[in-house]
Amino acid sequence: MALEWLKTKIWPGGSRASRAFDRYVSSPPSLQNAIDAISGWKTSFPSQYRLNAGSIETYNDPRIRWAINTFGSLEGCRVLELEPLDGGHSSMLEAAGAQVDAVEPNRLAFLRCLITKEVLGLTRSTFWLGDVMGAMENWQQRYDLIVASRALGHLRDPLRFIELAAERTDAIYFWTRPVTETSMPPLSPQPGAGPPDAQTHRLDGIDVRLYRNARRANERATTEDDERLWLNRDDLLKALSALGFSDIRQCGEQPNDPGWPALSILARR
Repeated sequence: MALEWLKTKIWPGGSRASRAFDRYVSSPPSLQNAIDAISGWKTSFPSQYRLNAGSIETYNDPRIRWAINTFGSLEGCRVLELEPLDGGHSSMLEAAGAQVDAVEPNRLAFLRCLITKEVLGLTRSTFWLGDVMGAMENWQQRYDLIVASRALGHLRDPLRFIELAAERTDAIYFWTRPVTETSMPPLSPQPGAGPPDAQTHRLDGIDVRLYRNARRANERATTEDDERLWLNRDDLLKALSALGFSDIRQCGEQPNDPGWPALSILARR
């Protein structure tokens, strides 16, 4: 009876989640057991831990290393990290001396971050389950640095996000895949197709182009992915400048990439 009561309180309706977590482990306690309890691992752990998870070494990501080196010392700094995925980037920021608030909107990714926190013994990183825009709109805390690796391309209103970020920090890092006149996400209807018609928005006196998912450009959006908007590359840089970020550094862009080029941006006042 006690177990049934817990199911109704923690997993109402006896959902699939209840069946997934209502399982006992017969092997001796280990960190690997915790990793195996949650699916979807993209990132790995340092080899000395001898753990099997994902394959991407986000705990030693050159993009985040570049951001840290370009920003300068993070010792004692407050950092807001958005969409930490499995927590590997969070461990790099903490190792550099930062106190990290990491906001993850995906439930499974959030749980993976908590496991990473336990595995790596993180003590200055706090993981929050919640909406990225919700954090930007409701939290009043200012940060020394905002880290948004991937997050910009997952938003319905990336321009509003940049405006809010400018109110919370004097330094922001993006790793993103912006749209150019010759490159568009792999969701384009045809390989190599240019971007669809842009939606033009005004920001501090400048025009900023935003693009919808090319496959849904002339249809009503039916999924969350279809409602996402992508920023034009040149307009993203102009928007950051218009919001007072006068020192804008770039790294990693390969304009001749036949796919969808990405770049790192560190902008600061």
